[in-house]
Amino acid sequence: MAAAADGEPTLALLDRVRRGDDAAVNSLLQRHREAIRRMIDRRMDRVVQRRVDASDIVQDVMLEANRRLGDYLSNPVMPFQLWLRQMARDRLIDAHRRHRVAATRSIDREVPLAAATVEGGPSGDDVLGRVADRELTPAAAATWHELERRFAAAVERLDEQDREIVLLRHFEHLSTAEAAAAIGLTKPAAGMRYLRAMRRLRVLLDGSD
Repeated sequence: MAAAADGEPTLALLDRVRRGDDAAVNSLLQRHREAIRRMIDRRMDRVVQRRVDASDIVQDVMLEANRRLGDYLSNPVMPFQLWLRQMARDRLIDAHRRHRVAATRSIDREVPLAAATVEGGPSGDDVLGRVADRELTPAAAATWHELERRFAAAVERLDEQDREIVLLRHFEHLSTAEAAAAIGLTKPAAGMRYLRAMRRLRVLLDGSD
């Protein structure tokens, strides 16, 4: 059953919603709000981030989920958490299209965060990282941030399908089965895509492409 991946607390809340418990709706959405926020923060286009508040996208997702919850309950074709992620992904695509297309010239003149950091320019992430890594020696912290920058830049260079599976597995911490359900593939196909993406990522990180 698709809902099996949701976990007992979510399943219990879904059951309460089915029985007409209005308070359970708010509890259900609140339970997943932070996960959706993390997903959006990690996957929002770095240039669009400068023009769109992630909190607004999260709120849009929650409102849409509330509106469509009855339809989901009548036909739960996937786990609730993946259903929410699918809506969040659609909202991110819409935001990207609106802001990339509507302001292509002005946006594309800006230097993406990943590119700026690879070229050695300081960023807000560097400052936050220094605070978070106060226990590290300066040399170790510099090495760690360089690895983070290189990884972010390499992920940005993957094609859309490969980037999707890497983000699902490494940033959203989904299992192979959960990632497969999220992108509409069989588990073996998702596993093969993941292996392909990681091989490509290794090539990019080795600097041989």
